[in-house]
Amino acid sequence: MANANSAGSDNQAPDTEYRGVRNDLFSKAGFDRGRSKPVEVAWRMVSILFFTSMVPWPSSIKRSLLMAFGARVGQKPYIRPGVYIHFPWKLTIGDYVWIGDKCVLLNLEPIEMQDHSALAHEVYLAAGSHNIRSRTMAYANKPILIKRGTWIATRAMIGPGVVVGENCVVGAASLVLKAVPDNTIVGGNPAKVLGTRTLDQD
Repeated sequence: MANANSAGSDNQAPDTEYRGVRNDLFSKAGFDRGRSKPVEVAWRMVSILFFTSMVPWPSSIKRSLLMAFGARVGQKPYIRPGVYIHFPWKLTIGDYVWIGDKCVLLNLEPIEMQDHSALAHEVYLAAGSHNIRSRTMAYANKPILIKRGTWIATRAMIGPGVVVGENCVVGAASLVLKAVPDNTIVGGNPAKVLGTRTLDQD
């Protein structure tokens, strides 16, 4: 016979002694989504058809759609299939930016990629998170900035509030949770400095 206080009981009384995380008390109060619900729904439909789809739609079409939903996008972006962008109105992309297959841009707060920066396949930019000390899973969202000429390699994750400097390389499958200085190569979980990026060839 199951314990009356076991998880999953339909008639379970609230556990007044429990002092851990309470997901049921999570609140989105104070979080600015940036657009109305109908606009979000419209974006989701467009996203399914043109962005998360594996159909290789031209990047010029994707650029126009992003800008129609409030993104700031520079010249000639290269956006591969399968890309997930949460809020285009919180996205800034510079000139000649590359975004690889199946990248995820969780931009609950603004994400900016400056000119000539590049995301390889399946990169995760997480400008949204939760406070690990909060019993109610309160948001801990912070913006992300990827500066000029930086390459984020396959399956790397960039955490909230991170600034990755100019002409950097973030190694494959790395977890970056703090700022990366200009011209630096980092890698690992958590990412550590591996060397200096020197550009000496065309």
